[in-house]
Amino acid sequence: MQTPAVQIPSTNEKGTLGILHLCRYWSINLFKRNGNIPVDSYIEEWSLDNAMLNMLGLGLEQTITFLYRENPSFDEFEKWILKLNGGKLSQEKVNRFNQIASGEIAPDQSAGSIKNVLSPDELASWNENGYLVLPAVISREDCERTIRLICDFIGINQLDPATWYNAHPARQGIMVQLFQHEWMEKNRQNAYIRSVYEELWGRKDLIVSTARAGFNPPETATWSFPGPRIHWDVSLKLPIPFGLQGILYLADTAADQGAFSFVPGFHNKIESWLQSLPPGTNPRTTDFEKLGVKPIAANAGDFIIWHHALPHGSSPNKSNKPRFVQYFNWAPPDMEFREEWV
Repeated sequence: MQTPAVQIPSTNEKGTLGILHLCRYWSINLFKRNGNIPVDSYIEEWSLDNAMLNMLGLGLEQTITFLYRENPSFDEFEKWILKLNGGKLSQEKVNRFNQIASGEIAPDQSAGSIKNVLSPDELASWNENGYLVLPAVISREDCERTIRLICDFIGINQLDPATWYNAHPARQGIMVQLFQHEWMEKNRQNAYIRSVYEELWGRKDLIVSTARAGFNPPETATWSFPGPRIHWDVSLKLPIPFGLQGILYLADTAADQGAFSFVPGFHNKIESWLQSLPPGTNPRTTDFEKLGVKPIAANAGDFIIWHHALPHGSSPNKSNKPRFVQYFNWAPPDMEFREEWV
């Protein structure tokens, strides 16, 4: 790791909230913001950074945005975290993260016995296709109130198309920068979804991500689908480590309704495919449609898990109804990643 000319706090340094690594994370990001250290400094700490943010109920995008826009003092950063959490942090989560950060809990030390919830047919389908659709795991009532939350947050009326294209600072393309709410957290904490993740990971020490929501309205003569189209969220440097991603459909979604899409089974051939490309080819600019992109029609309350080696993305909404989703994912605190982005 590069030795900077600036003073970086240690992971063991705590602030008023008593959270390990938080002061270090704040300091590193402000040094990057102000040009004191390269932006790729300390990327090897990504897993610990990510675990900390998720344990504190913070969205990655909203945290980076706050730090870079506001350039806060550490005291101001801690107060912002407390405000987002309704004025009180879960001491249990703080203690657990501190045990992780200090090395008191070794990775997978708390694994215990894994409950097998998937049938042999589901496991076979997972191994072949790299994704699963878990039907009706969230109630329609919970989905509908999460939709109301999203609509109220960005100032739209679900039943009035004239409002669907209103500008709002929390809208980034089809993404909605909404992270904290008890209804979203209830969806994230669904016991069955977590059990499936535990079975696929083969371990129980998983942490749920504090991810955002999504709103994809129909295309019109004046509004075109902005993406993200088919892509990967992982480095393509081989070998690609195991990892999962997830999306909850909050409303019934037809195949042409901006449905989530990916290339089934690609996790089984991505290495040979990458190695077959001519030298200098950028795999991220390939014609994914030729690889067999499949849109996934599903119902409100269905949750989709996929292997992150599958090319995936949303699609243009050609219907007359908007698509509402919530993103979240369970992963271990030491999830492997490639520091070199390919």
